[in-house]
Amino acid sequence: MPKLIRLYIVNIAIGFVLAVIFVAGLIAFDIVQLRHLITSVAGGWVAVLMLIVFHTVLFAGVQFAIAVMSMAEDGGGKSGGRRVRIWKPAAQRQVATVPAQGQSRRN
Repeated sequence: MPKLIRLYIVNIAIGFVLAVIFVAGLIAFDIVQLRHLITSVAGGWVAVLMLIVFHTVLFAGVQFAIAVMSMAEDGGGKSGGRRVRIWKPAAQRQVATVPAQGQSRRN
């Protein structure tokens, strides 16, 4: 199996575990009466399933992004651009005046 596919599957598994822990915490602490809503409605399990699935997508995406960004190689040597100054001190700035042309809207 390619390393990138394995990395993606591992991050999905980590995202799933984090989602289950997060949803369990939401239900355990009864945030915005979520536990009451889930237990009092006949299809409450659908809400729990949707919470887990969508939080898995969220957490797996973030986990994968962190893993990919941490794989960056050190370029070595100088980093950054040419170090060209893009601003001038106030004494060296020139003010450009533009004449305003228009008609009055008052009748």
